Amino acid sequence: MFEQFLNVMVGMVDTLMVSKAGEAAVSGVALTTNINLLIIQVMAALATGGAVVCSQYNGRKDTEEATFAAAQLETVLLVFSVVAALICAVFGHRMLPAIFGKVEETVMHSAWIYMFVTALSYPFLGVYNAGAAIFRSVGNSKVSMILSVLMNAINIVLNAVLVMMGYGVLGVALATLVSRIVCGICMVILVTKPYNPLQLKRLRELLPNRKMITRILRIGIPSGIENSMFQLGRIMVLSIVAGFGTSSITANAIGNVVASFELIPGIGVGFAVLTVVSRCIGAGDYEAARYYTKKLLKVAYAALIALNIIVVMILPLIIQVYHLSPETAAITRKILLYHTLCCVTIWPPAFTIPNTLRAANDVKYCMVVASATMWIFRIFCSVVLGKWMGLGVFGVWVAMTLDWVFRGILFVKRYIQGKWQRMALI
Repeated sequence: MFEQFLNVMVGMVDTLMVSKAGEAAVSGVALTTNINLLIIQVMAALATGGAVVCSQYNGRKDTEEATFAAAQLETVLLVFSVVAALICAVFGHRMLPAIFGKVEETVMHSAWIYMFVTALSYPFLGVYNAGAAIFRSVGNSKVSMILSVLMNAINIVLNAVLVMMGYGVLGVALATLVSRIVCGICMVILVTKPYNPLQLKRLRELLPNRKMITRILRIGIPSGIENSMFQLGRIMVLSIVAGFGTSSITANAIGNVVASFELIPGIGVGFAVLTVVSRCIGAGDYEAARYYTKKLLKVAYAALIALNIIVVMILPLIIQVYHLSPETAAITRKILLYHTLCCVTIWPPAFTIPNTLRAANDVKYCMVVASATMWIFRIFCSVVLGKWMGLGVFGVWVAMTLDWVFRGILFVKRYIQGKWQRMALI
């Protein structure tokens, strides 16, 4: 949970710092952030595939195969992140207008600067994600947490210095780039140290192995499609929000940052579910898998309620810090209060239960359900509620929560049916 808090803080600090350069800068960073999140979501999905494979081998006490899977995960993420960086850096100036259409020139200029610089950080973020997944699979999440502290410290300090020097969006992007470079290099060093149970000792372990990569991708590709579809949906929805004006774009951007903060406990518990249940399944203990799923779901509810009460209490201060106009502040307050209510009621089943299914290799079902509900509810209902019914950006957030409702219903039903208990990966 603490690691997720630190990860969210990177985006929150970027948005907060750049707000001093005006709402156009905030909106530009927000547009690019959604594309960055698409890449990061795919990286996270590939890391999930590697974490599941490593954890299942750990559950079987097969350290040799778990180590080999860890090496192949590094290869997969490095190749993907380099390709993604090249595409965004070279074609980003054409992608942004094609995706978001006509927005203010100052907004688009800020978006392109932020995209180009942050794209250069993808390879370092890729190897960091691979290393974090490796350490989580052996029950050591402290490593990625400590590196997240380092990443945030570097990011915050450089943000403050560069923004005060007048670099604006460029300064915020450079701070993110430098912090990711440092953490990526540190993670590469750590995965080769002897205290890592899945220590990478030889470069030849990184040579692609079709059989092991296939196992990783059997989890990673469906999860990647699911995550990318989810983020693609957010980008498409953002293109709808862009039509509501700069106030709505800014309110939506700040709402997304704070909403991400509100979901931290649930996301942290989700990682725990994935690792713990994968080990149980690797050991063939499905009774334990069910026990820990229910236990961790209760933990997610309790933690989400506690955190969101705090967020509601300090919401006026949060809005004040961003220096918003009265119109933007009113929109932001409305969508965040609504999100808070839904976060502590319908979010946990929709996003915690599917991690048990993924840990058991039931990833295709998760992909189909998440993609279908996203297109039907998140996108179509955004048009209906936001545009046709005139609810604006608030209608977009209502559509998002309708997606959560139907995801939750379908995932809980699948879990109760128990088909996931008959799907073997290794």
